[in-house]
Amino acid sequence: MANNMTLLWCTFSVPCWRVMIALEEKMLQGYNQTLLDFDKEEHKSTIVMDLNPRAQLPTFKHGDCIVNESYGACMYLENQFRSQGTQMIPEGLAEQALMYQRMFEGQTFYEKLSDVVYYEYYVPQGERHNSAIKRNKDNLAIEIKLWEGYFQKMEAHHFGMRCSSSRCPHTFSYVV
Repeated sequence: MANNMTLLWCTFSVPCWRVMIALEEKMLQGYNQTLLDFDKEEHKSTIVMDLNPRAQLPTFKHGDCIVNESYGACMYLENQFRSQGTQMIPEGLAEQALMYQRMFEGQTFYEKLSDVVYYEYYVPQGERHNSAIKRNKDNLAIEIKLWEGYFQKMEAHHFGMRCSSSRCPHTFSYVV
C-alpha cells in the first residue's frame, strides 16, 4: 500500500518528522524515502524541484498526488487512511476545533523558537543586537508559558481521543 508513496526529507526538520510520524501512526511502512543533505543543496536537485518548485522539504507524493506542506500531508494521510492506524483527527466538532487551533497555533511557537535558536545563523555578525536577542527570548518565554497553561488544562485524554502516556507525545507532534 505504501510502496506508491515517496517522502523526500532531511534531518533536524520538525516538518519532515511530522510527516514521518503521521506515516508511522497510520501504519504505512514501506514507503519510498530519500534523505537529502541541505549542506550539499540536495533539496535544490531536479528530483525535488520537479515535485516542489520552492525546494522545500518535506516533499510527499502518493500516486499522482503531491503535498509539500507537512500539515497538509498529515491531513491528507488521515483523510485517505482514516480507518487505518491511529485516528489523528477527532470526530467531535469541539475537539476538532481545538485540535486545528493548536495545530496551526503551533506554528507561532515554532517561529518564536526559531527566532532564538537560529538568530546567529541568519543574522550577520554586524547586524546582531543584544536587544533583539533579549526580545526574542522574552517572546519565546511568553509563548512557552501559554503552552504550559494549555498542558495544565489537558485531561487524561487528548483532544477527545483516549491515549496512553506513550501515545500522547506522538499526538502532540502533529499539533506542534
